[in-house]
Amino acid sequence: MADIVPPPGATRLREQAFIENRLLATFPAQLRQSIRDEAEIHHVEPGEVILRRGFDAESSTFPFGATMISVIIDLSDGRSVEVASIGREGAVGGIVSCGHAPVFARAEAIVGGPVARLPMRVIEQAKADFGHLRNLFCRYSDYLLAQIMQSVACNSFHSIEQRAARWLLTAQDRAGDRLELTQEALAGLLGVQRTTINAVARQLAQDGLITTRRGRIVVEDCAGLATRACECHDRVEQFFGDVIGEGGLGKP
Repeated sequence: MADIVPPPGATRLREQAFIENRLLATFPAQLRQSIRDEAEIHHVEPGEVILRRGFDAESSTFPFGATMISVIIDLSDGRSVEVASIGREGAVGGIVSCGHAPVFARAEAIVGGPVARLPMRVIEQAKADFGHLRNLFCRYSDYLLAQIMQSVACNSFHSIEQRAARWLLTAQDRAGDRLELTQEALAGLLGVQRTTINAVARQLAQDGLITTRRGRIVVEDCAGLATRACECHDRVEQFFGDVIGEGGLGKP
Protein backbone atom coordinates (compact mmCIF):
# COMPACT_ATOMS: atom_id res chain seq x y z
CA MET A 1 0.00 0.00 0.00
CA ALA A 2 1.38 3.42 -0.95
CA ASP A 3 2.01 5.98 1.74
CA ILE A 4 -0.53 8.70 2.45
CA VAL A 5 0.89 12.12 1.62
CA PRO A 6 0.96 14.07 4.92
CA PRO A 7 -0.44 17.59 5.33
CA PRO A 8 0.03 20.25 4.07
CA GLY A 9 0.91 18.42 0.84
CA ALA A 10 -2.27 16.37 1.08
CA THR A 11 -4.43 19.49 1.26
CA ARG A 12 -2.87 20.99 -1.85
CA LEU A 13 -2.99 17.71 -3.77
CA ARG A 14 -6.58 17.07 -2.68
CA GLU A 15 -7.59 20.37 -4.28
CA GLN A 16 -5.56 19.45 -7.36
CA ALA A 17 -7.36 16.10 -7.59
CA PHE A 18 -10.78 17.77 -7.64
CA ILE A 19 -9.61 20.03 -10.46
CA GLU A 20 -7.69 17.57 -12.64
CA ASN A 21 -9.73 14.37 -12.38
CA ARG A 22 -12.53 14.77 -14.93
CA LEU A 23 -15.09 12.96 -12.76
CA LEU A 24 -14.28 14.77 -9.52
CA ALA A 25 -14.26 18.09 -11.40
CA THR A 26 -17.97 17.65 -12.24
CA PHE A 27 -19.01 17.44 -8.58
CA PRO A 28 -21.24 20.35 -7.55
CA ALA A 29 -20.07 22.41 -4.58
CA GLN A 30 -22.28 20.72 -1.98
CA LEU A 31 -21.20 17.22 -3.02
CA ARG A 32 -17.55 18.24 -3.15
CA GLN A 33 -17.73 19.80 0.29
CA SER A 34 -19.37 16.72 1.78
CA ILE A 35 -16.63 14.30 0.71
CA ARG A 36 -13.48 16.34 0.07
CA ASP A 37 -12.00 15.84 3.52
CA GLU A 38 -12.52 12.07 3.24
CA ALA A 39 -10.26 11.85 0.19
CA GLU A 40 -6.84 10.36 0.91
CA ILE A 41 -3.97 11.27 -1.41
CA HIS A 42 -1.54 8.51 -2.33
CA HIS A 43 1.39 8.21 -4.71
CA VAL A 44 1.32 4.94 -6.64
CA GLU A 45 4.38 3.41 -8.26
CA PRO A 46 4.49 1.67 -11.66
CA GLY A 47 3.54 -1.97 -11.17
CA GLU A 48 1.63 -1.32 -7.94
CA VAL A 49 -1.56 -3.38 -7.78
CA ILE A 50 -4.61 -1.21 -7.10
CA LEU A 51 -7.27 -3.95 -7.19
CA ARG A 52 -6.92 -7.73 -7.00
CA ARG A 53 -9.32 -10.18 -8.60
CA GLY A 54 -11.70 -11.80 -6.09
CA PHE A 55 -11.23 -9.16 -3.37
CA ASP A 56 -13.76 -6.49 -2.45
CA ALA A 57 -12.90 -2.95 -3.46
CA GLU A 58 -12.38 -0.98 -0.26
CA SER A 59 -12.18 2.39 -1.99
CA SER A 60 -12.64 4.15 -5.30
CA THR A 61 -9.38 5.39 -6.80
CA PHE A 62 -9.33 8.58 -8.90
CA PRO A 63 -6.06 9.15 -10.81
CA PHE A 64 -4.88 12.66 -11.54
CA GLY A 65 -1.69 14.22 -12.83
CA ALA A 66 0.02 11.80 -15.23
CA THR A 67 -1.13 8.65 -13.39
CA MET A 68 -2.47 5.78 -15.50
CA ILE A 69 -4.02 2.54 -14.27
CA SER A 70 -4.48 -0.53 -16.47
CA VAL A 71 -7.33 -3.00 -16.04
CA ILE A 72 -5.86 -6.38 -16.89
CA ILE A 73 -7.29 -9.84 -17.47
CA ASP A 74 -4.97 -12.65 -16.36
CA LEU A 75 -5.36 -16.08 -17.91
CA SER A 76 -4.58 -19.37 -16.19
CA ASP A 77 -1.68 -20.05 -18.60
CA GLY A 78 0.16 -16.94 -17.41
CA ARG A 79 -0.78 -14.66 -20.28
CA SER A 80 -2.49 -11.33 -19.70
CA VAL A 81 -3.88 -8.43 -21.70
CA GLU A 82 -5.13 -4.93 -20.93
CA VAL A 83 -8.87 -4.46 -21.52
CA ALA A 84 -9.14 -0.83 -20.36
CA SER A 85 -6.94 1.98 -19.13
CA ILE A 86 -7.90 4.69 -16.69
CA GLY A 87 -6.30 8.09 -16.32
CA ARG A 88 -7.48 11.41 -15.01
CA GLU A 89 -10.77 11.00 -16.89
CA GLY A 90 -12.02 8.26 -14.59
CA ALA A 91 -11.75 5.99 -11.58
CA VAL A 92 -11.45 2.33 -10.61
CA GLY A 93 -13.10 0.39 -7.80
CA GLY A 94 -16.75 0.36 -6.84
CA ILE A 95 -17.87 2.43 -9.81
CA VAL A 96 -19.95 -0.07 -11.74
CA SER A 97 -21.15 -2.21 -8.81
CA CYS A 98 -23.71 -1.12 -6.25
CA GLY A 99 -22.28 -1.81 -2.82
CA HIS A 100 -19.65 -4.44 -2.11
CA ALA A 101 -18.86 -6.92 -4.88
CA PRO A 102 -15.73 -8.93 -5.69
CA VAL A 103 -13.30 -7.41 -8.19
CA PHE A 104 -13.23 -9.24 -11.54
CA ALA A 105 -9.99 -7.95 -13.09
CA ARG A 106 -6.63 -6.83 -11.75
CA ALA A 107 -5.97 -3.08 -11.80
CA GLU A 108 -2.34 -2.02 -11.84
CA ALA A 109 -0.57 1.33 -12.08
CA ILE A 110 1.24 1.54 -15.41
CA VAL A 111 2.36 5.17 -15.07
CA GLY A 112 3.01 6.19 -11.48
CA GLY A 113 1.77 9.35 -9.82
CA PRO A 114 -0.90 10.75 -7.48
CA VAL A 115 -4.36 9.31 -6.89
CA ALA A 116 -7.24 10.30 -4.62
CA ARG A 117 -8.96 7.47 -2.76
CA LEU A 118 -12.45 7.67 -1.32
CA PRO A 119 -13.65 4.87 0.99
CA MET A 120 -16.58 2.86 -0.35
CA ARG A 121 -18.72 3.84 2.66
CA VAL A 122 -18.29 7.48 1.60
CA ILE A 123 -19.07 6.71 -2.04
CA GLU A 124 -22.20 4.72 -1.20
CA GLN A 125 -23.51 7.41 1.16
CA ALA A 126 -22.82 10.10 -1.44
CA LYS A 127 -24.69 8.05 -4.05
CA ALA A 128 -27.67 7.88 -1.72
CA ASP A 129 -27.57 11.62 -1.00
CA PHE A 130 -26.73 13.10 -4.39
CA GLY A 131 -28.44 12.27 -7.66
CA HIS A 132 -25.53 13.82 -9.56
CA LEU A 133 -23.15 11.11 -8.37
CA ARG A 134 -25.57 8.27 -9.13
CA ASN A 135 -26.12 9.62 -12.63
CA LEU A 136 -22.42 10.32 -13.16
CA PHE A 137 -21.36 6.80 -12.19
CA CYS A 138 -24.03 5.28 -14.43
CA ARG A 139 -22.75 7.36 -17.33
CA TYR A 140 -19.15 6.50 -16.53
CA SER A 141 -20.08 2.81 -16.46
CA ASP A 142 -21.42 3.24 -20.01
CA TYR A 143 -18.14 4.88 -21.03
CA LEU A 144 -16.04 2.15 -19.42
CA LEU A 145 -18.10 -0.58 -21.11
CA ALA A 146 -17.69 1.24 -24.44
CA GLN A 147 -13.92 1.31 -23.96
CA ILE A 148 -13.85 -2.43 -23.24
CA MET A 149 -16.07 -3.23 -26.24
CA GLN A 150 -13.90 -1.06 -28.49
CA SER A 151 -10.81 -2.88 -27.16
CA VAL A 152 -12.36 -6.23 -28.13
CA ALA A 153 -12.90 -5.01 -31.68
CA CYS A 154 -9.47 -3.40 -31.82
CA ASN A 155 -7.66 -6.51 -30.59
CA SER A 156 -9.56 -8.66 -33.09
CA PHE A 157 -9.24 -6.63 -36.28
CA HIS A 158 -6.48 -4.05 -36.10
CA SER A 159 -2.75 -4.50 -36.67
CA ILE A 160 -0.20 -4.40 -33.86
CA GLU A 161 1.11 -1.08 -35.18
CA GLN A 162 -2.39 0.44 -35.12
CA ARG A 163 -3.02 -0.86 -31.61
CA ALA A 164 0.36 0.38 -30.35
CA ALA A 165 -0.20 3.82 -31.89
CA ARG A 166 -3.66 3.96 -30.35
CA TRP A 167 -2.31 3.05 -26.91
CA LEU A 168 0.46 5.65 -27.13
CA LEU A 169 -2.03 8.36 -28.16
CA THR A 170 -4.29 7.48 -25.24
CA ALA A 171 -1.33 7.54 -22.86
CA GLN A 172 -0.16 10.86 -24.29
CA ASP A 173 -3.61 12.36 -23.64
CA ARG A 174 -3.30 11.47 -19.96
CA ALA A 175 0.40 11.47 -19.11
CA GLY A 176 1.99 13.82 -21.63
CA ASP A 177 4.65 13.22 -24.26
CA ARG A 178 7.18 11.44 -22.02
CA LEU A 179 6.01 8.03 -20.93
CA GLU A 180 8.00 6.16 -18.30
CA LEU A 181 7.28 2.79 -19.87
CA THR A 182 9.40 -0.06 -21.18
CA GLN A 183 8.69 -1.74 -24.51
CA GLU A 184 8.38 -4.98 -22.57
CA ALA A 185 5.58 -3.48 -20.47
CA LEU A 186 3.83 -2.20 -23.59
CA ALA A 187 4.05 -5.66 -25.15
CA GLY A 188 2.45 -7.16 -22.04
CA LEU A 189 -0.40 -4.65 -22.11
CA LEU A 190 -1.12 -5.43 -25.76
CA GLY A 191 -0.76 -9.18 -25.24
CA VAL A 192 2.00 -9.64 -27.85
CA GLN A 193 5.62 -10.71 -27.93
CA ARG A 194 8.30 -8.20 -27.00
CA THR A 195 10.06 -8.78 -30.32
CA THR A 196 6.86 -7.71 -32.11
CA ILE A 197 6.66 -4.45 -30.18
CA ASN A 198 10.38 -3.85 -30.67
CA ALA A 199 9.89 -4.03 -34.43
CA VAL A 200 6.87 -1.68 -34.31
CA ALA A 201 8.66 0.81 -32.05
CA ARG A 202 11.73 0.75 -34.30
CA GLN A 203 9.60 1.60 -37.35
CA LEU A 204 7.74 4.38 -35.54
CA ALA A 205 11.07 5.78 -34.37
CA GLN A 206 12.57 5.63 -37.85
CA ASP A 207 9.58 7.62 -39.11
CA GLY A 208 10.17 10.29 -36.46
CA LEU A 209 6.94 9.63 -34.56
CA ILE A 210 8.51 8.49 -31.29
CA THR A 211 11.90 8.16 -29.66
CA THR A 212 12.80 5.42 -27.24
CA ARG A 213 15.17 5.41 -24.31
CA ARG A 214 15.77 2.81 -21.68
CA GLY A 215 12.46 2.65 -19.80
CA ARG A 216 10.96 5.60 -21.67
CA ILE A 217 8.94 6.29 -24.81
CA VAL A 218 8.63 9.89 -26.03
CA VAL A 219 5.88 10.90 -28.45
CA GLU A 220 7.52 13.29 -30.94
CA ASP A 221 4.77 13.69 -33.53
CA CYS A 222 1.26 13.25 -32.15
CA ALA A 223 -0.45 14.12 -35.46
CA GLY A 224 1.74 11.68 -37.35
CA LEU A 225 1.12 8.97 -34.78
CA ALA A 226 -2.62 9.52 -35.19
CA THR A 227 -2.32 8.60 -38.88
CA ARG A 228 -0.93 5.21 -37.84
CA ALA A 229 -3.58 4.53 -35.21
CA CYS A 230 -6.98 2.98 -35.78
CA GLU A 231 -10.22 4.89 -35.21
CA CYS A 232 -10.62 3.38 -31.73
CA HIS A 233 -8.84 6.21 -29.89
CA ASP A 234 -11.09 8.92 -31.33
CA ARG A 235 -14.28 6.87 -30.90
CA VAL A 236 -13.72 6.29 -27.20
CA GLU A 237 -12.76 9.91 -26.51
CA GLN A 238 -15.78 11.18 -28.43
CA PHE A 239 -18.07 8.88 -26.45
CA PHE A 240 -16.69 10.26 -23.19
CA GLY A 241 -17.75 13.72 -24.35
CA ASP A 242 -21.16 12.41 -25.41
CA VAL A 243 -22.04 10.75 -22.10
CA ILE A 244 -20.06 12.76 -19.52
CA GLY A 245 -18.49 15.90 -20.96
CA GLU A 246 -17.41 18.80 -18.78
CA GLY A 247 -20.38 18.83 -16.41
CA GLY A 248 -20.98 15.10 -16.00
CA LEU A 249 -24.23 15.09 -17.96
CA GLY A 250 -22.90 14.65 -21.48
CA LYS A 251 -23.96 16.71 -24.46
CA PRO A 252 -27.03 18.90 -23.89
